[in-house]
Parts: sequence; structure tokens; C-alpha cells
Amino acid sequence: MTSIITWNVNGVRAASKKGLRDWIDAVKPDVLCLQETKALPEQVPEEIREIPGYTAHWISAEKKGYSGVGLLARDTLGIRDVFKLGDERFDCEGRVMRVDMEKLTLLNCYFPNSQEGGMRLPYKLAFCDSLFDTCQSLRAEGRNVLVCGDFNIAHKPIDLANPKNNEKNPGYLPEERDWMERFVNAGYVDTFRMFTQDPGHYTWWSYRFNSRANNVGWRIDYHVVDDAMSKNVKSVEILGTVMGSDHCPVRIELEIPS
Repeated sequence: MTSIITWNVNGVRAASKKGLRDWIDAVKPDVLCLQETKALPEQVPEEIREIPGYTAHWISAEKKGYSGVGLLARDTLGIRDVFKLGDERFDCEGRVMRVDMEKLTLLNCYFPNSQEGGMRLPYKLAFCDSLFDTCQSLRAEGRNVLVCGDFNIAHKPIDLANPKNNEKNPGYLPEERDWMERFVNAGYVDTFRMFTQDPGHYTWWSYRFNSRANNVGWRIDYHVVDDAMSKNVKSVEILGTVMGSDHCPVRIELEIPS
């Protein structure tokens, strides 16, 4: 069984100061996917870059202190090479890290924020379409796919505390929800909903209005797999009590096909 955790840490240097290394040592994930690292590889604290038994990989944005993704994987998994998405429009912002494991391809993603008034909505939707094309190509090659990370999209009303009040806000715009619906309808599974159909489960909370303490949040961090891979998923858990970011980690346990 393999444990894969995704977490938008809202700055890996800030998270390191808040106990990220101690948490990794305690939880011992097989793979840890990080988003919004906001650091060049050489800026990542050594205590995170150099963890015994793990190999670390980092893809940063060209703009300093912005975006970026990272991955820590157990040496026993044999991961040595990682790839970008292959689309310069998004690779320049460090949005995707691709890792091939056996017959499974893991895509660690930090989706763009569509921003107030949908200012970046066209860019975000272009990213979503490019990622979808990549997933479809991988499946056509006979590979299973796991897309994890911060999607910056709440798919359905159940996925945020105040859906009516947020219909014109970034992350819940109709165009974003429509894309997510098309994605899952094309043969992909939101794994958390395989196990939990109840409301009130969120992965991001605003720093304002005491939102986290009151659990007024959004579920925007996902593990999505292709239909065939879903039978290998054993559990998904939102680690809502873990602090250190405005997001919390989400863990999936699954069998990697060989």
C-alpha cells in the first residue's frame, strides 16, 4: 500500500518554520506532493531538501516567491526523473510536476487562481484543458493517472460552506465548475467522494473571520484518478487538524499497479 499526501503549504520556507519537518517525520508519507512552494530549489530549507530515505524534486516559477511545486518520495519507490507539463505557458509558473511510477503517472498540480472578476479565468481554463489533454494522452498509452493538488475549484455546492454567496467568486465560477464536471464525466473519479458523501469537509479556509475555527471553508484540494485506477484506492482522508497553512493535507492510500 502506498500513501500519497497532497498539501498546499503556502510557502515551503514559511511551512518549515511552522514544523513541516517534524510533521513529515511523524506521518512518514511514501510520497508528499507540495504546492505553492514559493521558492527556487536552492531556497528550500535544507531540513526539507535533505530527509534520510527520501528523494526531493522541485519545480519553481520563473517569478521569485511565486507558485511552484515540490515532491518528496521514498527512495524505495525508485523515482529519479520528474517532468514538467510540457506547455511553456504554464511551466513558466511551475504549475505541474509529472512522475512516472510503474504503470501509474502522478501529476502534482497547482491550478491557477482565476482571480477577482475572472481576470485570469481564460488562463486557468487553458491550463485545465492542457492538463486534461495530457491525462487523456497518458491513458491512451495504457497508463493509469493520479492528479493531485490544489485545483482552486470547488466542484459542487457540497464542497464549500456558502455556495450561494460565492457563485461569482474565483474558485466557484460557473466555467470552473463546468470544466470540473466535464473532467469527471470523461472517466475520472474524485476519490474523496468515493468514501464520504457528507457536507462540511473542507481543505482551505480564509484567514479572515475566524473561518477555520468555524469550519467555513472550501474543498479545493483533490486526488483524482482514472476510472480503472479507482478500484486500487483504499482510503482518502482530509487531515483537517494539521496546521501550518491556510490549506490542510489530504492523504490517499492505494495500490500502485505493476
